[in-house]
Amino acid sequence: MKLLAIESSCDETSAAVIVDGVVVSNAVSSQIKLHQEYGGVVPELATREHLRNLPPVCREALACAGLEIGDMDAIAATQGPGLPAALMVGFKAAQAMAFVLRKPLIGIHHHEAHLYSPWIAGDPPRGEFEVFQPSVSLIVSGGHTMLVHVEKELTHRILGSTVDDAAGECFDKTAKLIGLPYPGGPEMDRLAVDGNPKAFRFPRPMLRDENDNFSFSGLKTSVRYFLRDSPEILEDGQRLRDLCASVQAAIVEVLVKKTVRAAVRVGAPCITASGGVACNSSLRRELAKACEKKGLKLRLADARLCTDNAAMIGILAERKLLAGCEPTSLDSESSPGLRMVA
Repeated sequence: MKLLAIESSCDETSAAVIVDGVVVSNAVSSQIKLHQEYGGVVPELATREHLRNLPPVCREALACAGLEIGDMDAIAATQGPGLPAALMVGFKAAQAMAFVLRKPLIGIHHHEAHLYSPWIAGDPPRGEFEVFQPSVSLIVSGGHTMLVHVEKELTHRILGSTVDDAAGECFDKTAKLIGLPYPGGPEMDRLAVDGNPKAFRFPRPMLRDENDNFSFSGLKTSVRYFLRDSPEILEDGQRLRDLCASVQAAIVEVLVKKTVRAAVRVGAPCITASGGVACNSSLRRELAKACEKKGLKLRLADARLCTDNAAMIGILAERKLLAGCEPTSLDSESSPGLRMVA
């Protein structure tokens, strides 16, 4: 099977070609530099860039795969959730291709693709579903933080999610308060390496709650008041690194402990993590330690597949086709608030 996949839910324009479960090409055009001066993604600018970048990105993916668009057996695209106009660019392009080629269209839920991205590995990346096992999956990004119990392939149940700010949003907004450039999460991670995570004590929201939900708005507010009362910290390089390490430690502790606790409770032998924040070095390290202590297996999405990309969209679309799932109607619409079926 040969499949072209498209991703345009936020600020990355991506196209990938999947051939029999192997990602033979995955082209990504990032808009980070464009949005840096605004301190965040500007939806209108993101949409314009998708319109400009999608045709060359698709051509690049096909050329790298050594294939033509007419060779494709199916077309896939992110259907939601995401920025409304940005989603529409990719999804409508995929619909048009599927219509002209008379091939099936597979609309994919962005979070569900992240959910299965830890099972894509190797060089070139390949869907390793033959080693799939029940797991509790942490999907953690700038817009979403959730725990999902994956009972078997394509069968999952949402255990909990963020009730306000997501972990990635907390990272980025805290970084903005500190004065770090956008995107702030990776910059905080870099500075935290040389900081003391115990230098300052910040709240661990909902850590002791029995449910599997998350909340990070209170932590962000705590940092704001802390900086209001101690602005001199921003002028001290080491104390600034300590601050980054302390905030990061608070976020990571909540993510790790709630994920491991959920896995033990439901009896899942494996934990997976994906999404942009899954690139965070402290999160990866602490998850590994916690899983080793509890005797759990751990699969982390490859760093290349943590941020938005079409490879994970295509791999999941292929699995759905092979499992006999119905193609998406060519009359359907992209859906910014699309819910992941549990």
